[in-house]
Amino acid sequence: MKIDRIRSLRVSAEWDYHEPVGEAFLSRPVNIYPDMEAHEPSWPVADKSSGPPYTVEGRFLLIDTDEGATGICGPVGDEDIAIINRYFVDILLGENPHAIERIWDKMYRHSIHGRKGTPMMAQSKVDLALWDLKGKLLNAPVYQLLGGPTRKRIRAYASMLGYSVEPNKVIERTRHFLAQGFTAFKWFLPCAPKDGEPGIRKNLAVIRAAREAAGPDCDLMFDAWSSWNVPYTLRMIELSREYRPYWFEEAVMADLIPQYAELRKEARGVFISGGEHEYTRWGIKALLDARAVDILQADVTWAGGISEMRKICALASAYDIPVIPHHGGWPSTHLIASQTVTTCPLQEWLIQYGRMPNVFYKHKLDAVDGHIEVPNSPGMNMDLAEDGVAVIEERTLTG
Repeated sequence: MKIDRIRSLRVSAEWDYHEPVGEAFLSRPVNIYPDMEAHEPSWPVADKSSGPPYTVEGRFLLIDTDEGATGICGPVGDEDIAIINRYFVDILLGENPHAIERIWDKMYRHSIHGRKGTPMMAQSKVDLALWDLKGKLLNAPVYQLLGGPTRKRIRAYASMLGYSVEPNKVIERTRHFLAQGFTAFKWFLPCAPKDGEPGIRKNLAVIRAAREAAGPDCDLMFDAWSSWNVPYTLRMIELSREYRPYWFEEAVMADLIPQYAELRKEARGVFISGGEHEYTRWGIKALLDARAVDILQADVTWAGGISEMRKICALASAYDIPVIPHHGGWPSTHLIASQTVTTCPLQEWLIQYGRMPNVFYKHKLDAVDGHIEVPNSPGMNMDLAEDGVAVIEERTLTG
């Protein structure tokens, strides 16, 4: 058996979603420049005024074999497809699809200027499609091929990206998802050092509202979107201690590893998390060696795919640091289900971003009673639904 074709599908579907979409302003690193504040990050739908239902589009990567089996990964970005077409197609064609480790290493060695960032994100998508294909060929869920399952369901935390951080709304939405069984919540704080004392008060108002709504027993996490610095973060930690935050996430830019280590040393009982924007075992090892984080958040769809995240989890376990991956959808579920509870204790469930891809999937991913059920179907569970998904474009990648 060999890989004989690589394809890209562009598809569309209707998302009948009636909750607010992308209503919150986020503090981002680039917002130190006033002219960039008006540039909103992309949300699950391009036109928030059009629905519901919203028309949404996505791209999927397909890897075919000469015996008729296909592995799939998606949604993927346009840039993923462009990089795969330019750099990886010639490496993939003719390969044994079971030889995933060999293929990963060939792609990595070939892409010497793409060890991090967008090129590694594209390589990750290839790896995930290959694991999906391997699961289908062996008639097993991917987590079984990795040594799982370690549990029947995974505790999820409600990640509130896109929801308003107006305190009354924070209370309302936290209580709403608390009633749905969630016992952990992450809110995205709106202000950074440039916003001065009023910004600190706004951040504290979000933290205070979240604790008021969640009660004393829930875990509360807060994301700074890489927009803070060390003095500001330490001040936020001290001012928020009475509300018992579990962790502060990505307080500073990803490359400031010594600053992460300083924060971890000084935080005293509040965890520092990061690693979402780090790549491969080598990037993660730099964080671990520096004692930079209490919790690692590498993304299975960015950091190198399932193949590399297995190594990252092994490294983290040797340092006794838990891995709580950044989102990742179905691939995260399979990875976490293959690891011990001490290594991967939680799954992030982005309420808005997590639900949107379900319009494309045959197997829907959702959190029920604050947990994600471990699936039983072969592969990675990213197959396209048989109804309601329209193919806009199908293209064979030729390199």
